[in-house]
Amino acid sequence: MLNMSNISKIYKTGAIEVIALNKINLTVEEGEFVAIVGPSGSGKSTLMNLIGCLDTPTQGEYWLDGHKVSKLSDDELADIRNLKIGFIFQGFNLLHKLSAVENVELPLIYRGMNAKERQERALRALTKVGLENRLHHKPSELSGGQQQRVAIARALAGDPPLILADEPTGNLDSVSGKEVLASLRELNQQGHTIVLITHDTQVAEKARRIIRIQDGSIVSDERMG
Repeated sequence: MLNMSNISKIYKTGAIEVIALNKINLTVEEGEFVAIVGPSGSGKSTLMNLIGCLDTPTQGEYWLDGHKVSKLSDDELADIRNLKIGFIFQGFNLLHKLSAVENVELPLIYRGMNAKERQERALRALTKVGLENRLHHKPSELSGGQQQRVAIARALAGDPPLILADEPTGNLDSVSGKEVLASLRELNQQGHTIVLITHDTQVAEKARRIIRIQDGSIVSDERMG
């Protein structure tokens, strides 16, 4: 489903080269729940950008859901992001003037989806995360955990093969954070493939597989019991 082979990312500033990722090999199968964990500067954010098709590698090949994405143009990458990846960010990224259901519908508008199907998908996604009674609430009327669950529903609505979560509990209190992680585990149990990026080992332990990255290299890859 996701395969990276000898992926490197090198940033150049004048004569100086910084190797952010060094010959990464990574495979994630359909239905896995994987956490990529590492401290600041480890390369995990660079790896997230490559997995999410927000950037391209300097070297190596990246295949996502049968598509070779490592050499695509910016426009082609945007199409892949829209169709193949559901993003969940630390900052929720909700539009405060829109209701929960309108926020979830928004990415589907860019796909040219008709209103009836958008509404049906948004309702289904919000129901999956337990917010069927908060459809018309605006973000200011929701708790932090509920806002993040709206963001999860937005990621789900387009039915992408991959859900990519970047520090999804970073702005939440411990109770809300546990609720969001429980939602992600439940979605994984329903068959969704999830890649979680975090610096927090306790958050990573909620996944079924933990990949640790340090100095641009994978240093361990452990499947949880």
